Amino acid sequence: EQAQLQASVVEEDTEEWQKGSSFTGLERVGGVDLSYIKGDDTSACASLVVLSYPALEVLYEDCRMVAVSAPYVAGFLAFREVPFLVEAVQRLQQEQPKLKPQVLLVDGNGLLHPRGFGVACHLGVLTDLPCIGVAKNLLQVDGLVRDELHREQIRSLQREGDTFVLTGTSGRVLGMVSCGDYNNSSKPLYVSVGHRVCLQTAVRLVKSCCRYRIPEPIRQ
Repeated sequence: EQAQLQASVVEEDTEEWQKGSSFTGLERVGGVDLSYIKGDDTSACASLVVLSYPALEVLYEDCRMVAVSAPYVAGFLAFREVPFLVEAVQRLQQEQPKLKPQVLLVDGNGLLHPRGFGVACHLGVLTDLPCIGVAKNLLQVDGLVRDELHREQIRSLQREGDTFVLTGTSGRVLGMVSCGDYNNSSKPLYVSVGHRVCLQTAVRLVKSCCRYRIPEPIRQ
């Protein structure tokens, strides 16, 4: 099932607002996350928040407790979490269709995944919304490791507030590491393509949504 869905991922920009450097026409950015109660891996809070763009003011929020029944299997996390996020998007479409986000920032990975199909890709394909994966930790796949070289690259970024590309041993570009200037945070973000957005656009949008380390749609 994962391989079938993966064939539908679109790795380039498909929307008019993605073309310009200032994202003209982008008015609503969504953030989604599923977070668990400490010590309980079956009770979680599924959240969808929609913010205005570029002001980043909250327009809509939907947070509800859910019972997670699918087991955790490495590489298949989306099967456990995505159904609840899809439901949240569907509720929004039914209740407040005018507030439907034009892009979703997902707390998790997209192409940066053992089979190139993380939660941001999965959610993107099922909702047909542009999606971007934003992770706080490096998923060690395709030869990527959090070794001394990686840490040195991150340290060199801090001074510039710049980015570097994550290329796997297969030669495939899996994502980008972004260190913003915000709050002098030395902890990077790992940005990857989810669906219907290219990597450069994804990184630019994530940076433009950051007031702190975590981009505002996900932070909210």
